[in-house]
Amino acid sequence: MNYLVAVLQDRIQAEAAYLALEKEGIQSTILGKGYKSADEFGLIDPREQAKKQARLMAFWLIPFGFFAGFTFSVITGLDTFAWAGEIGNHIIGGLLGAVSGGMGSVFVGGGVGLVVGSGDALPYRNRLEVGKYIVVVQGSETLTRQATRILRQFEPENIQGYAEQ
Repeated sequence: MNYLVAVLQDRIQAEAAYLALEKEGIQSTILGKGYKSADEFGLIDPREQAKKQARLMAFWLIPFGFFAGFTFSVITGLDTFAWAGEIGNHIIGGLLGAVSGGMGSVFVGGGVGLVVGSGDALPYRNRLEVGKYIVVVQGSETLTRQATRILRQFEPENIQGYAEQ
């Protein structure tokens, strides 16, 4: 399945493009105010993806961090907190390792999810937020090529094709 995404300046242009595509028998979808939202269409929200990625990483990194901190404390025999005793020092080392694992999941999981997980969804979401409209055509390669020729008449701000893998 191929996708063709065109960003148009206003509602009038988007409706005219939609009607021109419909006249040629090409089904399309309009995203924007008064039409489908980005969430309804399925454009992923990068913030939600980042939260999901951070939670997934925390599930593994916090216990691993505790084990690594505890093991490091046992191996080195450091007596950092004399008031805690030998076992207390190892437990504190494990807790500090767990905190480090939690921080790693937030910084790496959340940051990577925000930067990498969004793909082109974030720029399209931003354009919708400033009042622009997006026309999306789904179909075969020949259908999207035909739709490209039609949409170019409306001088879109951006036109991009995607192939689903």
